[in-house]
Amino acid sequence: MSHTVSEYLTIPEPRRAAIERLALEFVPGRRVALSTHMNADGDGCGSEVALALMLARRGLDVRIVNPTAWPDLFDFLLEGVNDQTSTGSAAFRNLDLLIVLDISDVKRLGNLAESVRRLDVPKIVIDHHIASDDPAGTIVFTDVAACATGELVYDLARVLDYEITPAVARALYAAILTDTGSFRFSNATPRCHAIAADLLAAGVDPEEMYVRVYASAPAGRLRLLAEVLSTLGVDEKLGLAWLSMNAGALEHYGVRQEDLDGIVEHARSIGGTRLALFFRDLGYGKVKVSFRSTGEVDVNDFARQFGGGGHAKASGALIAGSLDEVRERVIASAREFLTRAPRPVAVG
Repeated sequence: MSHTVSEYLTIPEPRRAAIERLALEFVPGRRVALSTHMNADGDGCGSEVALALMLARRGLDVRIVNPTAWPDLFDFLLEGVNDQTSTGSAAFRNLDLLIVLDISDVKRLGNLAESVRRLDVPKIVIDHHIASDDPAGTIVFTDVAACATGELVYDLARVLDYEITPAVARALYAAILTDTGSFRFSNATPRCHAIAADLLAAGVDPEEMYVRVYASAPAGRLRLLAEVLSTLGVDEKLGLAWLSMNAGALEHYGVRQEDLDGIVEHARSIGGTRLALFFRDLGYGKVKVSFRSTGEVDVNDFARQFGGGGHAKASGALIAGSLDEVRERVIASAREFLTRAPRPVAVG
């Protein structure tokens, strides 16, 4: 059955109702802070900027306050946006409204989490992750069917008749482009492509976005990647692959957190891999583990064993212990998990 682009862009009624509830809080003159998770990615940054620009045009006083510094990779989105991240929780003073994007759990706000809990103002959550028991707000607009939080912000613009300027379109495109792995992942739905087409029509230059997001890496990133790839481990029988990174590697190669984006995909790209792992030693008795999967393997379920979570095919966890200890424990659990997990059905 064929569909037109306009049919794909139709906004589901539950989303429309949720957006109309949010609109009651968007009162001109209100002082609003937007925030997202630690080490913000393209979806968090793009969603924040798009919403900040649109609300400012509607007369709200908007600032961005993130728990960690804005990534250099997405500096090009920030023009015309008031980023007060450097002032920390002090930027929450005299606030009328808080909007948290791309987070299902308040703990992902890091050093801002306790300040957010204490805030006595309306707190909105816009997100596409699986819900947690400890959200950052009580006014919630979430849908795990969305390809990115940027998709939900796009729908908000359409329902509320906010203008999608070229700058807003670039921010939303960055959100969707990065969270779908350049439209390669299973969350790259027909609706996602229809939204991308609309954003291109609104002024996005796809080649410029490719260069800014994927072709601006420092040489140190490739040197770091070479070191990480040398740690590759593979269990071909179970479809398991893993990579590791020692503490201090970012500093050694002169690169930043955002330069790690996509590294785990090299492990997932190996033929037959159902579960890919990336272990990053943070250097203070904690190891960050990224989980990626293919097929029917639910890594959100697996990550929850270690206090983590996220999406069915992309999750993460922060685990106490040395790199060797955590890697040994997680790989052993992964082997047990994959033994039970459904395998793809052979065709033909």
